[in-house]
Amino acid sequence: MIRLLLLLSGLLLSLALPAQPPTTLPPSPRQLFPGLFEAVQLGRVFPDNKTFVDAEPRDEPAVILAAYAQFKDQPNFRLRDFVEAYFRLPATTGPTYRTHVAAGLRHHLDTLWTVLRRPGQDSVSRYSSLLPLPQAYVVPGGRFREVYYWDSYFTLLGLRESGRPELIRGMVDNFAYLISRYGFIPNGNRTYYLTRSQPPFFGRMVALLAGLQPRPAAADSVRLAYHPALLREYQFWMAAADSVAPGQARRSVVRLPDGTLLNRYWDRSAQPREESYQEDVAVAARTTSRPAAGVYRDLRAAAASGWDFSSRWLVPGQGLESIRTTELVPVDLNCLLYEVEGQLAHTSRLRGEPALAQRLETRARARRRAIRRYCWDEQANWFVDYDWVRRQPAPVRTLAGVVPLTVGVASRSQARHVAAGLRQNFLRPGGLVTTLSTTGQQWDAPNAWAPLQWLAVTGLRRYGETALAQTIVGRWTGLNEQVFRQTGKLMEKYDVDHPATPGGGGEYPLQDGFGWTNGVLLDFLRPAAPPPR
Repeated sequence: MIRLLLLLSGLLLSLALPAQPPTTLPPSPRQLFPGLFEAVQLGRVFPDNKTFVDAEPRDEPAVILAAYAQFKDQPNFRLRDFVEAYFRLPATTGPTYRTHVAAGLRHHLDTLWTVLRRPGQDSVSRYSSLLPLPQAYVVPGGRFREVYYWDSYFTLLGLRESGRPELIRGMVDNFAYLISRYGFIPNGNRTYYLTRSQPPFFGRMVALLAGLQPRPAAADSVRLAYHPALLREYQFWMAAADSVAPGQARRSVVRLPDGTLLNRYWDRSAQPREESYQEDVAVAARTTSRPAAGVYRDLRAAAASGWDFSSRWLVPGQGLESIRTTELVPVDLNCLLYEVEGQLAHTSRLRGEPALAQRLETRARARRRAIRRYCWDEQANWFVDYDWVRRQPAPVRTLAGVVPLTVGVASRSQARHVAAGLRQNFLRPGGLVTTLSTTGQQWDAPNAWAPLQWLAVTGLRRYGETALAQTIVGRWTGLNEQVFRQTGKLMEKYDVDHPATPGGGGEYPLQDGFGWTNGVLLDFLRPAAPPPR
C-alpha cells in the first residue's frame, strides 16, 4: 500500500501541462530529405518502407542532400550503399532473447516485458524520427520499435497482471506528456505519425491506473490528476464541433442532418504515408475515378483506426483503391468517446464544475441515443458503422459491433442479438474472426486480433453472456498456447479458422512479440474471482 501511495504522489507531481501545444512540429523524414526520400521508398531499397523512416541520419540533412545530388548520377552509384553510409539503419530484431518453451507460457510472458521495454529518453539523435518520451515504455515488437497508442492499453492489462505498477504509471505519464506536447496522442512516437491519432483509449488507461490504488479517494486523485490531459484529448477529437454544418464533416467531427454530433477517423495529411509510401502510391495508381489525395486521406484515416486494412472501409467487393474511411462514422470510435464524456463528467463534478459536467453528460446521452439509432442495423441485428454520406448503415458486419456492449451502450435486446450473431457467424475454432469476408487484408477473415477478443469478452460479461465469453476465452488462449508450443512465440495476429496456419495478409510479414497479445493473454489467464457468499 505504501508503495502505491508513493507512486501516486509521484504521479501527481509529474503532470503540469503547458497552456497550448506548439504551433510547429518536428519535421518528418520526407520533409527532411525531399527527393532522396522518394527515391529510396519508391525504389524499394529496403523490403519494408518503415526501415528508412526509422533510420538515423549521420549528418545534417543539407550535407546528405548535397552528397546525394553530387553522386546519384555517377556510374556505379548504388542507392543502398549511399543510404548505409549516411544513415544508421534500425536493428532488424530486438534484444537477443532465447525462448525457454519448457519453462511455460507465463514465464515467457513475464520475461517478454523486459525484452519489449524501452527506457525513457531526455532526447534522441538529432533528426531522428523518434519522439523522446520521459518514462520507460513497452513496444509491440518486431518492426514496431516505438510505442503505439491503442496497443498500449492492452499491454497495460498484462503489466497489471505481472505486477508492474511503475511501468504502467510511466506509460500513462508518457501519453499525458504527448498530449501536453502536441495537443493529442499520436499514432506512435514518431514524427511521421504526428498527423493522426488512434482509438482514444487514454481514459481507459487512467481508469486502469486508478483501479490499482488502495482506496477510492486515491483512485479519484488519479482521475483528477489526469483530468486536464483527458479533457485536452477530448477537445482534439471535438475541435471542429462548433464550425461544422448539418450534413457535413470537418476534421474528426460529423454533424448529421438532425444536428447530432458524432466522430470519424481523420488524418490531417493527404499525402502517402511515409512508412508505407510505395504501397500507398501503388494503391492510388490503380484508380482514375478519384483524386489520389482522397485515396491517401482515407488510407491514413484507416491507419488512425488501427484497422489497416479491412473490408470494413472498402466498397463491398472492390479493392483497397475503393477505400472510403472518412465517409463512415465508426461505431467503436463513438463508443469510446461516449465513455470519455462520462469520465470527464465525473471528474468535472469532483473538481466542482457542475456546469461542465452537465454539458458532458448531455453530450454522452445524445451520443448514446445516436449510436443506437444510426449504428444499429435492424435487419442484420448488429451494430455497424454509419455511412453519413449515403445516410444509411454500412453493409459490412465486423467485430467492432461488440464495442457498444463493452461500454454499456447496447440495450439488453441488442446485446442478446449480438451474442447470437457472434455464436452463429463469428465464433471459430480459435476464437472470434474479425470480419466475415476473406480479402487478403489483415483485418479480415480468417485473421483474429487480441484486442477484439478482449473487447468482445468484456462486453459479453457485462450483459451476462458469461458462457459465450468463457468459450471465446478458452478457444483464444488454447490457440495462443498451441502456437507458443510449436514456435516459442506469441504473434501479432492469428488464423482462427486454421489454428495450425499463421495469420497473414496486409503490408508486412507476420510479427512476433507481441505487446497486446501478451497483455490480453495474461488478463484471460487471470484466475476467476470466487463467487460471492
